[in-house]
Amino acid sequence: MTMEMPTVAWEHRTRDRLIAADEAALGECYDQYASFVYGLALRVVRDAKAAEDITQDVFLGLWEKPACFEPEKGALRTWLGTLAHRRAVDHVRREEARRRRDETVLSRVTATPDVEEMALALMTAERVRGALDSLPPEQREAIQLAYFDGKTYREVAVIMGIPEGTAKSRLRLALRRIASTLESEDFRQWA
Repeated sequence: MTMEMPTVAWEHRTRDRLIAADEAALGECYDQYASFVYGLALRVVRDAKAAEDITQDVFLGLWEKPACFEPEKGALRTWLGTLAHRRAVDHVRREEARRRRDETVLSRVTATPDVEEMALALMTAERVRGALDSLPPEQREAIQLAYFDGKTYREVAVIMGIPEGTAKSRLRLALRRIASTLESEDFRQWA
């Protein structure tokens, strides 16, 4: 079978045939443009298997939605090339995102904890617990509700059965007392 050279008239007829589900029209398009689409995809993705998949996807798109190609807006070769390039760039972006996710997961798994950092965190937590224990019971309860249970000062007031202003005052006084205790410990530690 002799194939016509692509012209605007050929592209219009081919589009109409594709819309009518003429498989021979798809075959002609494939014969005419597959190597171009594959080569373009291969230049972007640098992977033969991915370029084959992209080529197949481009022609499948042409088959499923032939009306998306509008000959009056440009040549079929240009349209297929644009589709191939977009899909190839999307493939590269997906692969890059996957690689970054894998590296992130791997770095989390293989990262060894900093022993000095862990020791400092444990010491700080112990000091904060000690400072909390030294608070009067009503201030300690307010702090525990607000900072460990995630309650707002309004919720603290309701739970403790006190006015909102009193809840704010207890929280403020407790935080000052904790800060003061921690500062004095730091001063004694470095003196």
